Amino acid sequence: MTSGPFTGYHQREVPPDDVELTRVGPGTPCGEYMRRFWHPVGFVRDLGDVPLRVRMLGEDLVAFRDHGGQVGLLHLHCAHRGTSLEYGVVSERGIRCCYHGWRFDVDGRCLDTPGEPAGSRLCERIWQGAYPTLTFGGLVFAYMGPPDRRPALPVYDTFGMDGYRLLPAARFELPCNWLQVKDNSMDPVHTSFLHALSSGYQFTEVFGQLAELDWLETPFGMIYIATRRVGDYVWVRVCDFLPPNVHQFTRELEEASTERIGYRPVITRWAVPNDDTRTTNFELTAIPDDWPVDETAIAKPGFGQSSDRPYAERQRHPADYDAQASQRPIAVHALEHLASTDRGVIMLRRIVRDGIRAVGRGDDPFGVTRGDGPPIRTLAQDTVLKIPAPADPAADRRLLRDTGRRVVAGP
Repeated sequence: MTSGPFTGYHQREVPPDDVELTRVGPGTPCGEYMRRFWHPVGFVRDLGDVPLRVRMLGEDLVAFRDHGGQVGLLHLHCAHRGTSLEYGVVSERGIRCCYHGWRFDVDGRCLDTPGEPAGSRLCERIWQGAYPTLTFGGLVFAYMGPPDRRPALPVYDTFGMDGYRLLPAARFELPCNWLQVKDNSMDPVHTSFLHALSSGYQFTEVFGQLAELDWLETPFGMIYIATRRVGDYVWVRVCDFLPPNVHQFTRELEEASTERIGYRPVITRWAVPNDDTRTTNFELTAIPDDWPVDETAIAKPGFGQSSDRPYAERQRHPADYDAQASQRPIAVHALEHLASTDRGVIMLRRIVRDGIRAVGRGDDPFGVTRGDGPPIRTLAQDTVLKIPAPADPAADRRLLRDTGRRVVAGP
């Protein structure tokens, strides 16, 4: 690339995005990779007396819960003449197309074609496209991959922590590719700038302290470790990335003014691609048993996660939505100048790319769960220790890094 002053004329070309990592439609490398996992498609609370239209991984679908309590996820357009099943009638069993009354079960089986002559066996030959679903924690999950490769739903240790209850939380959409949403999860340096020094303190002031940064691959994915000096205290913040599109993080209320051992995550978040240029985040939250809960409040996105603020305010105090969505509908990696603080982003993309290529070889990608087993151990936490600083700044940086790794290693 041409460098120097006033070189805009020579830097106008925008190369293609990284198709292998970003495109998620049927038959694309990343799309087939994503289809090897369970993904949230909605909350159970979204499934009322009318169907729910859904766009997921570039496919138009309809979700519903029939009167028998079974949850279905079908191709949107009726197999008869293409009318959208978002206008269908949810029945005791399955869903009935509004146009001619054809009824489909949750597995896609055509149950009846009432306009046909008595004794017609047409319905025995008709199947509506359907995907398996299951419910957990108030979320509806769908598996859209090859039926013979269906995995188990991964269960993380944070889903059953003593003294906590797991609740459905927020859902919010961003007008951009899923990967730039997920890159953010392994980019801890942005918390000091976007959420503090650049845009005003959106969380606590200690987020403005620049952290000693570290990233580690783990048996379940990867983590970042951001360790800050706050007076005589050392604050270790750890966040998880769980392939292909999950991360866990703790609350943003830490003041680091007293010792705290291993405060675990409060949010598990999935970034589910609607298509190549839209992403929906779904959240489960783990709430301490002794905290009062306003379920209406936890169903709303956190500060700066959506476009709910006026544009002028977002310009003056941008947050995650603005930083992620403004990278273009699909971020162009060829135009980036990655730095040492982007090591986590590089590692995350490599995990995803390796998974995509594993699927291309016919293998299971990293992160696929087979069969029952113990909950998957994760590491996200806030830990605060009282460790006075040595006089030498370089020695303190080494101390911070070593403390972060010791906290992750555990007792």
